Order: sequence, then C-alpha cells, then structure tokens
Amino acid sequence: MRRRIAILVLLACAVLAASALAKVKEFEIRQVGNLRVKLGAEYKPHTLPRQQPAPISVEVAGAISTTDGSHPPALRWLELFVNRNGRIATTGLPICTAPQLQSTTTEQALAHCRGARVGRGSFHAQLALGGEKDIPASGTTLAFNSRRNGKPALLLHLFIGVPVRVTMIIPIVIGHRKEGQFGTVLRARIPKLGGGLGSVTEIDLALGRRYKFRGERRSYLSAACGAPNGLPGGVFPLLRGGFRFEGHPEINETVVKDCTVAV
Repeated sequence: MRRRIAILVLLACAVLAASALAKVKEFEIRQVGNLRVKLGAEYKPHTLPRQQPAPISVEVAGAISTTDGSHPPALRWLELFVNRNGRIATTGLPICTAPQLQSTTTEQALAHCRGARVGRGSFHAQLALGGEKDIPASGTTLAFNSRRNGKPALLLHLFIGVPVRVTMIIPIVIGHRKEGQFGTVLRARIPKLGGGLGSVTEIDLALGRRYKFRGERRSYLSAACGAPNGLPGGVFPLLRGGFRFEGHPEINETVVKDCTVAV
C-alpha cells in the first residue's frame, strides 16, 4: 500500500513538472558539456504603444538538465537582463520581508504578504533523501515585492509539501543599466534547497500586477514597442539569462520576441 501511494505521488509530481513549462511554448536551449539549460519567456499583450509604456504581464520559464541523466549541478547565481523598453514600478506597493516568509507554507506566505504579491508559478526539484536515486518533488512559487539594501527587490517563495516539507526564500535584487539593449537587471544568489537536500530543476513564474496608488492606476510591469518610426512592429531581445553553477562554466542565453505597434 505504501509503495502504491509513493508511486502515485511521484506520478503526480511528474505531471506537475511537465505542466510547469507548458505555458511558455518556445525555448532557447544552450548546452555546455553534458549540462543543458532551457530559457523561455512570453508576454502579453503583444500590441503596445510605440513610446508610452502600457501595462503587461510576463511569464518566464527555465529548466536545467543533463544529457546523461546524472544529477544536475546546483544553480548558485542567476542574472536576468530585461529589454530597455520594459519597466518595473513598485511605488505604492506593500513590501514583504524575508522573515515574514521563513518556514511558511504557500497559504501562510499569502496570509502574511498577500498585498505584496506580484507573481505566481510552480517549480520542480530533485531531492536527495538518502536513497539510491533522487526523488522528484513539485511545489508552488510566489513572488513578492520587497526591498534589499535599500533597493527594489523580489522575494521568491518556494514551498514543497510532499515528500518532505521544504521552504526556500530567494531574494532577487533589481538594478538598472544606463546603456545597452537591456535596462533592468535582476540578480540572485541561489541558496541550497532544504540545506542541501536537492536543487531546483524547472521553474515557471508569471509576473504582473495592477493596483491603485493615490487614486492612480498603476502596473508592476509595463512596456512599449520600440519599433522605428514608420514600421508596424519589430523584433527585439526580450530577456537574456546568465546561469552560474557549481563546478561548471557560466551559461548565457537570449530570448528574442516581436511586438506590434498599437494604432
């Protein structure tokens, strides 16, 4: 009976893991040695003003795997560079802090910081629990508006309930660049999952929030379609990701998308 329950749990985790990347349809794939990284992103709406930013929502998904089936190395540093035509606005949003989220379930995290939530998704991980093989597990990801060292930041809350209860908090600092195609940079140092029990291998996160502040409608994310004058749209690099692993060289990949200018 216990074996049957365990099999059902693993099957459920596999289904959740497959669905985590189902919403983003196209991926860029980069392979170095036996390590493979997939990065994809979608945004909506695709029709945007040429200059004045308009509210959007963005979904980002990624996966880490090996070609020989060995355990993927742990991701330690992550950088995401966002196109200059996209903006993040946090004025008027409540702030959530890491101590409010420590050792909480998804429901408890929402109870503490619901007003600061700016995103939600799912993730898949491999847990090393002392057996011959790693055990797959899936959970929910929440993103909260925060601040770190006086700068705008995100807090990612990852929670696994089965087969063990694990909570992981990932602070992501939001910075800005004055030059180049990418104007916003999100940087994170990835802590060890469950004190080293395993590593995240897939993640899907939808970001976007509409809210009011002092009677004015605002959007956490906004963007314009920066096509040259006279053209109805354009192709642009939406996102560039940099991934650093233990014992492996850094991997970089860029996601290219298109937009249409609103008439």
